[in-house]
Amino acid sequence: MAEEKLLVKRDGDFCYPIYFENDFQALSGALKEEGLAGKKMCIVSDSTVAPLYAEQVKAELLKITDHVCQFVFPAGEAHKNLDIVEDLYQCLIENGLDRKSLVVALGGGVTGDLSGFGAATYLRGIDFIQIPTTLLAQVDSSVGGKTGVDFRQFKNMVGAFHQPRLVYMNMATLQSLPEREFGCGMGEILKTGLICDKEFFDFVCANYEVIRTMDPGMLAVMIRRCCAIKAGVVERDPKEQGERALLNLGHTIGHAVEKLMNFQLLHGQCVGIGLVAAAAISKERGLLTQEEYQQVCHALEIYNLPLYVEGLSPQDILAATKKDKKMEQGQIKFILMDGLGKSFIDKTVTDEELLVGIHAICR
Repeated sequence: MAEEKLLVKRDGDFCYPIYFENDFQALSGALKEEGLAGKKMCIVSDSTVAPLYAEQVKAELLKITDHVCQFVFPAGEAHKNLDIVEDLYQCLIENGLDRKSLVVALGGGVTGDLSGFGAATYLRGIDFIQIPTTLLAQVDSSVGGKTGVDFRQFKNMVGAFHQPRLVYMNMATLQSLPEREFGCGMGEILKTGLICDKEFFDFVCANYEVIRTMDPGMLAVMIRRCCAIKAGVVERDPKEQGERALLNLGHTIGHAVEKLMNFQLLHGQCVGIGLVAAAAISKERGLLTQEEYQQVCHALEIYNLPLYVEGLSPQDILAATKKDKKMEQGQIKFILMDGLGKSFIDKTVTDEELLVGIHAICR
């Protein structure tokens, strides 16, 4: 049974809905309800997801429009770049998509980020929707309107805020996820609990045996809770001028590791490593107890997420954090934990403190 849709608002007014379904059969109705029928549409997907779901989605779209084209790009973070965006532009132009057209992002976080950026910049901005097919995308990247691509190995350095017209989650797609990809999503879910909801964090830890079986009911509870938390933050701070930065817990050092490893580790794995580093710095400041620090590490372990990285120089990781897009006037906006389930933005974290966290995750 599908979950009731969640409405995301901005400035108190309706912005867009998030649909929670167990198949694609309600997609055409959802688009029609949002006034998106009859538009020219382009499904954007990668070489892994397109063979699995593109035809099902296309069949649904053809119920409400006569024009559906597809753009498929090679899977992987290495292809989330401006070269692929140029190829997307070419596809949109050749298929006659105009300012009233719609980009349909079908896939994980890379697809959603790249598609959204393409939509935000094509003809100075056209509509797009998100159909996330990975756990990480469903609980994090598909919600909130952050779009972008990597630039010369710098993570998400080029991008735009561009809200989707709707997000449609077919939670049944999670059953085809490899375990490594599932773990990546759990990294973001644990992060969400650590930011502002200890009860949720404890729930995810206590129920790991059932969750790891991909129980549909349990997944629905987790996904909806994460989306509700993120939607609330995005409603209050759509362009990351304040509170929304809390969602970057674990990301500053995590992104540095991701870049230096040349994306051999997946994003969610690097977020997990970044959570360990942030917890170590928080412990050093007396904000986390040793027991709470161990709880963070244990939570990552039970979902098969790495706690450390091998073969990287701490100084190189430190230098990479200085190129983080969250720098402001030469100072990192670092997210620390004041106990489990409570985080805050700190602009006073020193290089010495960063190295405490970095040494905690280096082997």
